[in-house]
Amino acid sequence: MTSGWSIYIIVLTVGNILALTWLLWWTSRRPAGESAELETTGHVWDGIEEYNNPLPRWWLILFYLTIVFAFVYLALYPGLGRFEGVLGWTQITQYDAESARISERQREAFAKFQDKDLLALAADHEATEIGSRIFANNCAVCHGADGRGAPGFPNLADDDWLYGGGPEQVLASVRHGRNGIMPPLGAVLGEQGVAQVAAYVYQLNGRETDPAMSAMVADGERIFGMQCAACHGVDGKGNQMLGAPNLTDDVWLHGGSFEMIKRTVRDGRMGQMPAHENLLSEDQIRLVTAYVLSLSQRETR
Repeated sequence: MTSGWSIYIIVLTVGNILALTWLLWWTSRRPAGESAELETTGHVWDGIEEYNNPLPRWWLILFYLTIVFAFVYLALYPGLGRFEGVLGWTQITQYDAESARISERQREAFAKFQDKDLLALAADHEATEIGSRIFANNCAVCHGADGRGAPGFPNLADDDWLYGGGPEQVLASVRHGRNGIMPPLGAVLGEQGVAQVAAYVYQLNGRETDPAMSAMVADGERIFGMQCAACHGVDGKGNQMLGAPNLTDDVWLHGGSFEMIKRTVRDGRMGQMPAHENLLSEDQIRLVTAYVLSLSQRETR
Protein backbone atom coordinates (compact mmCIF):
# COMPACT_ATOMS: atom_id res chain seq x y z
CA MET A 1 0.00 0.00 0.00
CA THR A 2 1.41 3.41 -0.96
CA SER A 3 1.81 6.24 1.56
CA GLY A 4 -0.89 8.26 -0.22
CA TRP A 5 -3.48 5.49 0.10
CA SER A 6 -2.46 4.89 3.70
CA ILE A 7 -3.00 8.56 4.62
CA TYR A 8 -6.33 8.57 2.76
CA ILE A 9 -7.59 5.54 4.71
CA ILE A 10 -6.41 6.98 8.06
CA VAL A 11 -8.10 10.35 7.45
CA LEU A 12 -11.30 8.71 6.19
CA THR A 13 -11.53 6.28 9.11
CA VAL A 14 -10.69 8.72 11.91
CA GLY A 15 -12.78 11.45 10.29
CA ASN A 16 -15.84 9.20 10.15
CA ILE A 17 -15.50 8.21 13.81
CA LEU A 18 -15.11 11.85 14.89
CA ALA A 19 -18.05 12.90 12.70
CA LEU A 20 -20.25 10.25 14.28
CA THR A 21 -19.11 11.35 17.74
CA TRP A 22 -20.07 14.96 16.97
CA LEU A 23 -23.42 13.86 15.48
CA LEU A 24 -24.18 11.83 18.59
CA TRP A 25 -23.33 14.77 20.86
CA TRP A 26 -25.24 17.30 18.76
CA THR A 27 -28.46 15.26 18.56
CA SER A 28 -28.44 14.53 22.31
CA ARG A 29 -28.18 18.16 23.51
CA ARG A 30 -31.16 20.46 24.04
CA PRO A 31 -30.62 23.94 22.54
CA ALA A 32 -30.45 26.83 25.03
CA GLY A 33 -33.77 28.49 25.71
CA GLU A 34 -35.78 25.56 24.41
CA SER A 35 -38.85 24.65 26.45
CA ALA A 36 -38.48 21.73 28.79
CA GLU A 37 -41.92 20.52 27.80
CA LEU A 38 -42.21 17.25 25.91
CA GLU A 39 -42.04 17.74 22.16
CA THR A 40 -43.86 15.55 19.66
CA THR A 41 -42.96 14.77 16.06
CA GLY A 42 -46.53 15.29 14.94
CA HIS A 43 -46.98 11.59 14.12
CA VAL A 44 -50.14 10.09 15.59
CA TRP A 45 -51.42 6.59 15.00
CA ASP A 46 -54.40 4.99 16.66
CA GLY A 47 -54.31 7.61 19.42
CA ILE A 48 -50.58 7.15 20.09
CA GLU A 49 -48.31 10.21 19.74
CA GLU A 50 -44.63 9.93 18.83
CA TYR A 51 -42.45 12.02 21.14
CA ASN A 52 -39.16 13.62 20.08
CA ASN A 53 -37.20 12.59 23.17
CA PRO A 54 -33.39 12.47 23.38
CA LEU A 55 -31.70 9.07 23.81
CA PRO A 56 -31.59 7.73 27.38
CA ARG A 57 -28.34 8.54 29.21
CA TRP A 58 -27.26 4.90 29.56
CA TRP A 59 -27.72 4.37 25.82
CA LEU A 60 -25.56 7.42 25.02
CA ILE A 61 -22.86 6.12 27.36
CA LEU A 62 -22.84 2.79 25.51
CA PHE A 63 -22.40 4.60 22.18
CA TYR A 64 -19.51 6.64 23.56
CA LEU A 65 -17.90 3.47 24.95
CA THR A 66 -18.01 1.88 21.49
CA ILE A 67 -16.20 4.92 20.10
CA VAL A 68 -13.53 4.64 22.78
CA PHE A 69 -13.23 0.93 21.98
CA ALA A 70 -12.77 1.74 18.28
CA PHE A 71 -9.83 4.08 18.98
CA VAL A 72 -8.22 1.60 21.38
CA TYR A 73 -8.62 -1.23 18.85
CA LEU A 74 -7.14 0.84 16.00
CA ALA A 75 -4.21 1.76 18.25
CA LEU A 76 -3.47 -1.87 19.17
CA TYR A 77 -4.22 -3.68 15.88
CA PRO A 78 -3.74 -2.88 12.17
CA GLY A 79 -6.65 -0.99 10.67
CA LEU A 80 -5.34 2.46 9.80
CA GLY A 81 -3.59 2.19 6.47
CA ARG A 82 -0.01 0.97 6.87
CA PHE A 83 0.00 1.44 10.65
CA GLU A 84 0.68 -2.04 12.10
CA GLY A 85 -0.66 -1.36 15.58
CA VAL A 86 1.20 -1.20 18.88
CA LEU A 87 1.00 -4.99 19.39
CA GLY A 88 2.40 -5.75 15.93
CA TRP A 89 -0.26 -8.45 15.37
CA THR A 90 -0.95 -9.81 11.89
CA GLN A 91 -2.98 -12.76 10.69
CA ILE A 92 0.22 -14.19 9.19
CA THR A 93 2.08 -14.19 12.51
CA GLN A 94 -0.93 -15.76 14.21
CA TYR A 95 -1.15 -18.44 11.49
CA ASP A 96 2.58 -19.16 11.80
CA ALA A 97 2.31 -19.43 15.58
CA GLU A 98 -0.68 -21.80 15.35
CA SER A 99 1.08 -23.88 12.68
CA ALA A 100 4.21 -24.13 14.82
CA ARG A 101 2.15 -25.18 17.83
CA ILE A 102 0.32 -27.88 15.85
CA SER A 103 3.57 -29.08 14.24
CA GLU A 104 5.14 -29.47 17.65
CA ARG A 105 2.19 -31.50 18.89
CA GLN A 106 2.39 -33.66 15.78
CA ARG A 107 6.11 -34.25 16.27
CA GLU A 108 5.43 -35.43 19.79
CA ALA A 109 2.63 -37.74 18.60
CA PHE A 110 4.63 -39.13 15.66
CA ALA A 111 7.92 -39.60 17.55
CA LYS A 112 7.04 -43.19 18.52
CA PHE A 113 6.74 -44.19 14.85
CA GLN A 114 9.98 -42.71 13.52
CA ASP A 115 12.16 -45.77 14.12
CA LYS A 116 9.74 -48.26 12.53
CA ASP A 117 10.03 -49.35 8.92
CA LEU A 118 7.05 -48.97 6.61
CA LEU A 119 5.89 -52.59 6.75
CA ALA A 120 5.96 -52.51 10.55
CA LEU A 121 3.96 -49.29 10.48
CA ALA A 122 1.45 -50.91 8.10
CA ALA A 123 0.88 -53.60 10.74
CA ASP A 124 0.57 -51.05 13.57
CA HIS A 125 -3.10 -50.28 14.24
CA GLU A 126 -2.42 -46.91 15.88
CA ALA A 127 -0.15 -45.82 13.01
CA THR A 128 -2.66 -46.78 10.33
CA GLU A 129 -5.47 -45.05 12.22
CA ILE A 130 -3.48 -41.80 12.11
CA GLY A 131 -2.55 -42.49 8.50
CA SER A 132 -6.19 -43.01 7.59
CA ARG A 133 -7.07 -39.53 8.88
CA ILE A 134 -4.23 -37.97 6.89
CA PHE A 135 -5.43 -39.94 3.85
CA ALA A 136 -9.00 -38.71 4.35
CA ASN A 137 -7.86 -35.08 4.43
CA ASN A 138 -5.47 -35.24 1.48
CA CYS A 139 -6.15 -38.26 -0.75
CA ALA A 140 -9.77 -39.36 -0.42
CA VAL A 141 -11.07 -36.69 -2.81
CA CYS A 142 -9.48 -38.67 -5.68
CA HIS A 143 -9.05 -42.21 -4.37
CA GLY A 144 -12.26 -42.38 -2.34
CA ALA A 145 -12.77 -42.66 1.40
CA ASP A 146 -12.05 -46.39 1.26
CA GLY A 147 -9.12 -46.05 -1.15
CA ARG A 148 -10.87 -48.02 -3.89
CA GLY A 149 -10.54 -45.24 -6.43
CA ALA A 150 -12.83 -44.23 -9.28
CA PRO A 151 -12.57 -44.09 -13.09
CA GLY A 152 -9.20 -42.46 -13.75
CA PHE A 153 -8.04 -42.83 -10.13
CA PRO A 154 -6.29 -46.07 -9.09
CA ASN A 155 -7.74 -48.50 -6.59
CA LEU A 156 -5.26 -48.63 -3.70
CA ALA A 157 -6.94 -51.55 -1.96
CA ASP A 158 -6.07 -54.23 -4.53
CA ASP A 159 -2.72 -55.72 -5.53
CA ASP A 160 -2.43 -53.99 -8.92
CA TRP A 161 0.19 -51.23 -8.98
CA LEU A 162 1.16 -48.95 -11.86
CA TYR A 163 4.51 -48.00 -10.33
CA GLY A 164 5.04 -50.89 -7.94
CA GLY A 165 3.49 -51.75 -4.60
CA GLY A 166 6.62 -52.12 -2.49
CA PRO A 167 7.10 -49.80 0.49
CA GLU A 168 9.69 -47.62 -1.23
CA GLN A 169 7.69 -47.34 -4.46
CA VAL A 170 4.52 -46.28 -2.64
CA LEU A 171 6.52 -43.86 -0.50
CA ALA A 172 8.02 -42.32 -3.66
CA SER A 173 4.54 -41.96 -5.19
CA VAL A 174 3.24 -40.09 -2.14
CA ARG A 175 6.34 -37.96 -1.69
CA HIS A 176 7.19 -37.03 -5.29
CA GLY A 177 3.92 -37.69 -7.12
CA ARG A 178 3.52 -39.37 -10.51
CA ASN A 179 2.81 -38.18 -14.04
CA GLY A 180 1.27 -40.76 -16.35
CA ILE A 181 0.95 -40.07 -20.07
CA MET A 182 -0.64 -42.29 -22.70
CA PRO A 183 -0.07 -40.46 -26.02
CA PRO A 184 -3.03 -40.14 -28.41
CA LEU A 185 -2.63 -42.41 -31.45
CA GLY A 186 -5.73 -41.49 -33.41
CA ALA A 187 -3.88 -39.26 -35.88
CA VAL A 188 -1.19 -41.92 -36.37
CA LEU A 189 -3.37 -45.01 -36.71
CA GLY A 190 -6.60 -43.69 -38.14
CA GLU A 191 -9.99 -44.93 -36.95
CA GLN A 192 -9.49 -48.39 -38.45
CA GLY A 193 -6.10 -48.83 -36.79
CA VAL A 194 -7.50 -47.63 -33.45
CA ALA A 195 -10.26 -50.24 -33.66
CA GLN A 196 -7.76 -52.99 -34.53
CA VAL A 197 -5.49 -52.18 -31.59
CA ALA A 198 -8.50 -51.94 -29.27
CA ALA A 199 -9.72 -55.36 -30.43
CA TYR A 200 -6.31 -56.89 -29.73
CA VAL A 201 -6.05 -55.29 -26.28
CA TYR A 202 -9.63 -56.29 -25.45
CA GLN A 203 -8.86 -60.02 -25.76
CA LEU A 204 -5.44 -59.97 -24.04
CA ASN A 205 -6.95 -61.01 -20.70
CA GLY A 206 -8.78 -63.95 -22.24
CA ARG A 207 -12.14 -62.34 -23.00
CA GLU A 208 -14.24 -63.64 -25.88
CA THR A 209 -14.52 -61.40 -28.96
CA ASP A 210 -17.33 -61.27 -31.50
CA PRO A 211 -16.57 -62.18 -35.14
CA ALA A 212 -16.12 -58.54 -36.19
CA MET A 213 -13.57 -57.92 -33.45
CA SER A 214 -11.84 -61.28 -34.02
CA ALA A 215 -11.16 -60.29 -37.62
CA MET A 216 -9.21 -57.24 -36.40
CA VAL A 217 -7.08 -58.96 -33.74
CA ALA A 218 -4.22 -60.06 -36.02
CA ASP A 219 -3.75 -56.60 -37.50
CA GLY A 220 -4.12 -55.10 -34.04
CA GLU A 221 -1.33 -57.33 -32.71
CA ARG A 222 0.99 -56.18 -35.49
CA ILE A 223 0.25 -52.49 -34.81
CA PHE A 224 0.55 -53.03 -31.05
CA GLY A 225 4.04 -54.47 -31.53
CA MET A 226 5.12 -51.36 -33.44
CA GLN A 227 3.32 -48.61 -31.49
CA CYS A 228 2.58 -49.87 -27.97
CA ALA A 229 5.05 -52.59 -26.98
CA ALA A 230 7.77 -50.09 -26.08
CA CYS A 231 5.76 -49.11 -22.99
CA HIS A 232 3.38 -52.00 -22.36
CA GLY A 233 5.78 -54.77 -23.35
CA VAL A 234 5.50 -57.25 -26.19
CA ASP A 235 3.22 -59.43 -24.05
CA GLY A 236 1.16 -56.43 -22.83
CA LYS A 237 2.06 -56.98 -19.18
CA GLY A 238 3.11 -53.37 -18.70
CA ASN A 239 6.17 -51.69 -17.20
CA GLN A 240 6.13 -50.36 -13.65
CA MET A 241 9.24 -48.28 -14.31
CA LEU A 242 7.15 -46.22 -16.74
CA GLY A 243 3.78 -46.56 -15.04
CA ALA A 244 2.46 -48.45 -18.09
CA PRO A 245 -0.45 -50.67 -16.95
CA ASN A 246 -0.69 -54.42 -17.36
CA LEU A 247 -3.23 -55.01 -20.14
CA THR A 248 -3.57 -58.75 -19.53
CA ASP A 249 -5.43 -58.57 -16.21
CA ASP A 250 -8.97 -57.42 -15.49
CA VAL A 251 -8.04 -54.07 -13.88
CA TRP A 252 -8.89 -51.03 -16.00
CA LEU A 253 -8.13 -47.53 -14.82
CA HIS A 254 -10.35 -45.85 -17.43
CA GLY A 255 -12.72 -48.71 -18.26
CA GLY A 256 -12.17 -51.95 -20.15
CA SER A 257 -15.04 -52.02 -22.63
CA PHE A 258 -14.20 -52.06 -26.33
CA GLU A 259 -15.43 -48.48 -26.75
CA MET A 260 -13.45 -47.21 -23.76
CA ILE A 261 -10.28 -48.93 -24.98
CA LYS A 262 -10.78 -47.33 -28.41
CA ARG A 263 -11.17 -43.93 -26.75
CA THR A 264 -7.97 -44.43 -24.77
CA VAL A 265 -6.00 -45.45 -27.86
CA ARG A 266 -7.48 -42.66 -29.99
CA ASP A 267 -7.35 -39.74 -27.54
CA GLY A 268 -4.68 -40.84 -25.07
CA ARG A 269 -4.78 -40.37 -21.30
CA MET A 270 -3.04 -38.06 -18.89
CA GLY A 271 -2.94 -38.64 -15.15
CA GLN A 272 -1.21 -36.75 -12.40
CA MET A 273 -0.63 -37.75 -8.82
CA PRO A 274 0.47 -34.52 -7.08
CA ALA A 275 3.62 -34.53 -4.97
CA HIS A 276 2.98 -34.20 -1.25
CA GLU A 277 6.52 -33.45 -0.06
CA ASN A 278 5.64 -29.74 0.27
CA LEU A 279 2.17 -30.40 1.69
CA LEU A 280 2.88 -32.98 4.39
CA SER A 281 5.70 -33.52 6.85
CA GLU A 282 7.98 -36.53 6.41
CA ASP A 283 6.25 -38.25 9.34
CA GLN A 284 2.85 -37.69 7.75
CA ILE A 285 4.08 -39.02 4.40
CA ARG A 286 5.37 -42.20 6.06
CA LEU A 287 2.12 -42.72 7.97
CA VAL A 288 -0.13 -42.26 4.94
CA THR A 289 2.17 -44.63 3.01
CA ALA A 290 1.78 -47.20 5.77
CA TYR A 291 -1.99 -46.80 5.59
CA VAL A 292 -2.01 -47.35 1.82
CA LEU A 293 0.16 -50.45 2.24
CA SER A 294 -2.24 -51.75 4.88
CA LEU A 295 -5.17 -51.38 2.47
CA SER A 296 -3.70 -53.79 -0.07
CA GLN A 297 -2.52 -56.15 2.67
CA ARG A 298 -6.08 -56.47 4.01
CA GLU A 299 -7.37 -57.17 0.52
CA THR A 300 -4.83 -59.90 -0.26
CA ARG A 301 -4.77 -61.72 3.08
